[in-house]
Amino acid sequence: MYIPHSEEKTREILNTLGLSSLEELFSHIDPSLLEKTENLPEPKSEEELRRYFRELAKLNKPLVYFVGGGAYDRIIPSAIWQILSRGEYLTAYTPYQAEASQGTLQALFEYQTLVCELTGMEVANASMYDGASALAEAVLMARAIKGKGNKVILTEGINPLYREVVKTYLFGYQDILEVVPLTYEGTVDLELLEKHLKDGTCHALAVQYPNFFGFVEPLKEISWLAQHYEVPLIVVADPIALAILEPPGKFGAHIVVGEGQQMGVPLNFGGPYVGFFASRKEFVRKMPGRIVGLAEDVKGQRAFTLILQTREQHIRRERATSNICTNQNLMALANLLYMVLLGKKGFREVAIQSLSKALYLKEKLLELGFEVPYTGKHLWEFPVKHPRAEEIYQKLLEKGFVFGLPLRRFGYGDCLLIAVTEKRTKEEMDQLLEALRNMI
Repeated sequence: MYIPHSEEKTREILNTLGLSSLEELFSHIDPSLLEKTENLPEPKSEEELRRYFRELAKLNKPLVYFVGGGAYDRIIPSAIWQILSRGEYLTAYTPYQAEASQGTLQALFEYQTLVCELTGMEVANASMYDGASALAEAVLMARAIKGKGNKVILTEGINPLYREVVKTYLFGYQDILEVVPLTYEGTVDLELLEKHLKDGTCHALAVQYPNFFGFVEPLKEISWLAQHYEVPLIVVADPIALAILEPPGKFGAHIVVGEGQQMGVPLNFGGPYVGFFASRKEFVRKMPGRIVGLAEDVKGQRAFTLILQTREQHIRRERATSNICTNQNLMALANLLYMVLLGKKGFREVAIQSLSKALYLKEKLLELGFEVPYTGKHLWEFPVKHPRAEEIYQKLLEKGFVFGLPLRRFGYGDCLLIAVTEKRTKEEMDQLLEALRNMI
């Protein structure tokens, strides 16, 4: 509830600040922003407001998404948010140990278990803010594991926005951040990667799997190089892709992170999202965030509890590994319910449908004159090139299609990054193709 200050309290605050009026307090604000708005409608009742906004909502144009780049329009089982809307789960903020119920702690324990199973790793925490910050935290963790060096290597195939977040996190460390370019196949140049690793100054290597452009990186070869030069390997993994790809843990990854939005979380105009974070057991003490474990109470009964909290609020500041202070609890539980409701078979079906639909659309786009800037094998995301790419994008947007992510802002000229999920129907793809035929 909002309780405004009384006149007496307001005068006391102004006197303390040495001000004579509220107008003086807000004098730094542009006067034009403080002008009273005229022609406002008369006050409305609750029902009148409901009808007003219902009519206003009808003005929204429904869009069909063929875009990804880190956030994907996927089918969300209705049961997920029906369950999460229950009072046992729905909170405005992540509960801490004192107020966390056994049910909530058990759910997070199960979430961690499934993340480990998905990634092939030994231990996972109770989630992070999002995929970008999870990668940045993983880089800091890798620095602590290595203990020496001044260089961080990222492949060009890592989401450009993720790379910017890593750059921000490393600002105070004075580290050298190097980006290894891609080959014509759209995957990292292994020869150049080895040259970057040879000098022995690298303390973190990160690769995206599949990468930002949808291509499947040669993780086996990359992992061999990381082990040979004794550099901690971080893999930014797509959770849906792990239904049909070998898990990073099988290749010897040290840390696996990623964005969990695809697993039951709506697009939400960019957030809130949720990052997952897993590593080898030997590095658990250097992991950020918190971990829920299974123990016994004084009566010998099964009990779930927080067993590790490395946040500076809980332990000595100099020993803290992170200042992460929430774990997007509700979003992590959405991930858990998504994995449980779909199961292994359903998870794999989502991936296979997305891949098959992407291949269908790509074939038709090539027939219409689009080109591919890279030749490698991809999943449901792929870049295409056309001299009128941005013009086509804008015209299709007017027709209700979000046709890819324009890549010029990232330095890739007339390219669009297309993504096709299991939610897209053949009718939608054919309508898109028909609209394209009429404008190319």
